[in-house]
Amino acid sequence: MHYLNISFSHKNSTMEIREKLSYSDQYHLNACLTKLHNHEAINEVMLISTCNRMEVFASCNDVRSATEHVFAMLSEHSEISVDELEGRADVFDDSSAIHHLFAVASSLDSIVVGETQIAGQIKDAFRYAGDHNFGGKKLARAVHHAFKCAAKVRNVTDISSKPVSIASVAVSLLKSVLKDIDGKKALIIGVGEMSEITAKHLLSSGADVYVMNRTKEHADGFAEANGTKVLDYSELPTAVNEFEILFTATSAPKAIITDEIIKPCDFDRYWFDMALPRDISCHKDERINLYVIDDLKNIVDENMSAREDSARMAHGIVGRSTVEFFELLDTLDVEPIIKEIYSKAFEAANAESDRVINSGYIPKEYSDQVRKMGEQVIKRFLHDMTYKMRNNSDESKSDTMAGAMLSSMKKHTCEAPHGHACQFFVKGKINEKK
Repeated sequence: MHYLNISFSHKNSTMEIREKLSYSDQYHLNACLTKLHNHEAINEVMLISTCNRMEVFASCNDVRSATEHVFAMLSEHSEISVDELEGRADVFDDSSAIHHLFAVASSLDSIVVGETQIAGQIKDAFRYAGDHNFGGKKLARAVHHAFKCAAKVRNVTDISSKPVSIASVAVSLLKSVLKDIDGKKALIIGVGEMSEITAKHLLSSGADVYVMNRTKEHADGFAEANGTKVLDYSELPTAVNEFEILFTATSAPKAIITDEIIKPCDFDRYWFDMALPRDISCHKDERINLYVIDDLKNIVDENMSAREDSARMAHGIVGRSTVEFFELLDTLDVEPIIKEIYSKAFEAANAESDRVINSGYIPKEYSDQVRKMGEQVIKRFLHDMTYKMRNNSDESKSDTMAGAMLSSMKKHTCEAPHGHACQFFVKGKINEKK
């Protein structure tokens, strides 16, 4: 069994590429995961698709075959050639795949190092894979330990002591160009987590915040929870020409603000498109200041210098957590074999104890002591051998030892477990693809 991660992120792909690779609705997401999971080389798979990254994380039995299939699938979906995708992607397998997953979960690979949204996005991707039987125990084990690593990073370092998200950076950028937004009207389109963070930052700065959403009930609920006002979505063509400040963060499959509804205005407008695919598609207008996700990198770079020490410490935690994870895998591989060895040895000792007692060699009133002595002899004999099996750090030697022990048992019932259930695996069955 191998782990495989194929990653397209802000580090190696433009926004246009990430847009083409994204899945804007569950129908297409489910179709992609189905085709990936049905391939003979892939056992379990999940897909992390956010505004900054699109990653396929899988367990597989053949890394090369699985990698070729993933690129073929993504090429078909995005209409980007396999050659270009291979040239852009970061491909990780086994220990490097786990290290990358842990780093992503710990927000060390984000545009804004230390932002907290990525953990929820991974959790959603993992839950979706589990609920639809694309994920199983192998993914559960890896994701569970990724969250443990991320928690350790948060607790040991101060990298997230002042949580920063794309939304908060966008508001910071707005405040840097407008100086003062107290009393200014701002419109937020969309009611997801990104919009909620934006609303809180705008309100705390004194802005007069409105929200609109295609589903009016969702906008009303958002407004009640966050203290904003509501505009009906039908007013969008008018609102874009009335509001000085606009934030969009919807899951629309295509742009909702285009040249058709944009009119010239006698004031400057500041628009922040935080969606992928993008919500805004318009030609250059000198009085429209449009910022997209990649434009936020300048502020991110400024924040990075203050976080360098924490980031170095966090990377150390990720490295150690990766090593511990594979040490655990080795332990899990041999533990059921050790249990089987002891079971068969105790069975033999008890059978021999019964034989000598039933033959009259030892009085029956000493039967309990005889059985206990036999088990103690077995434990003493096996102790050193099983200790070495548990603590053998050489993966190849561990595999050889485990294979030899299994082959020496004529009838063994043990199977090395595929991992612990993740605490975030809430609904779906643990799927095992043979």
